[in-house]
Amino acid sequence: MEQKRKSRIGNVVSDGMNKTVVVSVETLRHHRLYKKTMRRATKYKVHDERNESHVGDIVRIVETRPLSKEKRWRVAEIVTKKEAVQVQPREIV
Repeated sequence: MEQKRKSRIGNVVSDGMNKTVVVSVETLRHHRLYKKTMRRATKYKVHDERNESHVGDIVRIVETRPLSKEKRWRVAEIVTKKEAVQVQPREIV
């Protein structure tokens, strides 16, 4: 029986480690008693082989075998890149 791997879409919140990014995935849950929609965020440590993801990017991650103590996910694709702000240097007077 072939199983499909889990997939999530989230926002990169940290890229300070080598080949690893931290991705925050938000899910919406309905509270049974109060009948309100609650927003829940979970952070995953995700393997990024080529260090292509940066803070602010939206990425799709897929489940994989354990790569380290906390890494069980890898970046499948970068959905959108964060736009880099172009700063023009001023003329030196």
